[in-house]
Amino acid sequence: MEKKLSGLSQLYFTSFLHNFSIFMVIPAITDVTMAAICPGRDQCSLAIYLTGFQQAITGVGTLVMMPLVGYLSDKYGRKALLTVPLCLSVIPSAILAYSRTRNFFFAYYVLKILTAMVCEGSVQCLALAYVADNVPEGRRASAFGILTGIGSCAFVCGNLSTRFLSTASTFQVSTAVGVIAIVYMKIFLPDSMIDNDLSVPILSKGKGKIESTCEKASDCCSTQNSTQIFKPIPSLDDMLCLLKSSLTFSQAAIVAFFTSFAQVGLHSTLLYYLKAQFHFNKDQFADLMVISGIAGTISQLILMPMLVPLLGEGKLLSIGLFFESTHMFLYGIAWSFWVPYASAMLSILYVFAQPCMRSIVSKQVGSSEQGKAQGCISGICSIANVISPLAFSPLSALFLSEESPFDFPGFSILCTALVSSLAFIQSLMIRVVPPVSSQRINDSNDV
Repeated sequence: MEKKLSGLSQLYFTSFLHNFSIFMVIPAITDVTMAAICPGRDQCSLAIYLTGFQQAITGVGTLVMMPLVGYLSDKYGRKALLTVPLCLSVIPSAILAYSRTRNFFFAYYVLKILTAMVCEGSVQCLALAYVADNVPEGRRASAFGILTGIGSCAFVCGNLSTRFLSTASTFQVSTAVGVIAIVYMKIFLPDSMIDNDLSVPILSKGKGKIESTCEKASDCCSTQNSTQIFKPIPSLDDMLCLLKSSLTFSQAAIVAFFTSFAQVGLHSTLLYYLKAQFHFNKDQFADLMVISGIAGTISQLILMPMLVPLLGEGKLLSIGLFFESTHMFLYGIAWSFWVPYASAMLSILYVFAQPCMRSIVSKQVGSSEQGKAQGCISGICSIANVISPLAFSPLSALFLSEESPFDFPGFSILCTALVSSLAFIQSLMIRVVPPVSSQRINDSNDV
């Protein structure tokens, strides 16, 4: 037990360092993009389109990579797979740490797309699986909330540091902290040993067997025995079988799709909207994010552990999604510069959604499939990540331009609120069933 608690604390610190490195560049990247693409302007449709294209291509990559990363972590350990995204995520920041001229910006842009295909969401997915390995089912919602709270704390600290650093120093510090996260993880984080096959090398020759949760739940998955060069990887059929194995799982997947669709649409356009509408810059962006992060940290580290036993994950999920759509609505109709700050404070309630949804998912599969389950949900979110920028980036660029059909700069953000409300409605239909026994997959393998 002490070893598990020690592993969790080291995971939390690794997650903090990584998120600190990633989040601190967010307020600065909008100004860097605008300076490289449209110097001297507060409104630039090309910058919005480039950001949307980047997120769409990243979504295509993560759609393939997230289920694979989760599956491989079930086989070879969380720590081995964590190394890859931690290392790759440092590269783009290092480029802008060296220079932010137009040519270096485009080098950053291309490498950011390539690395984000593997890194985007991978650390969070693997961290959730690690927590599920080491925390009993009854305490996972609170543990997931703490993990998300650590991320919110890193969000606050990263954006607060950006507030007092120059743009160049921001990327330099981000790169340094990212390297420290890699070193700390490799030295101090113990692996989460989830089965006896973790010592088997990734390249293997011999009898392979595709194991799936739905072997016992349905007949849609077949067991295959063949000589293979690579150990089997999850296919689309495996993911569909996982979705069919539990009604609760499939309902949570629908919620994940709609909420991710709305969040990506909001995040891809919000900063450009605030810059065009209220002339926000790096410092105002950082202030806004610090407010949101502080409220979210307090909620996840203090309120959520108290509310989960009282209300349950299902009700907290619905509460979080209701206030998520509300805060998007306020952004969309903002009539003064202080409204976005008031909207950001609602993060004290809408941050419940993600950890509750992930906790519900984790309880629907056995202990040896946590990585696959979290990777499946992340893959579904990646589908939304592909579609959302293609829908919202042109819409935002249109309503922020002089060719807008009517005067409503926040119209695209109001549309994200409507999409988020669909996730809220779906969450009301979820019936949280008793968790699946961690022995289910083992029983299935013995058949």
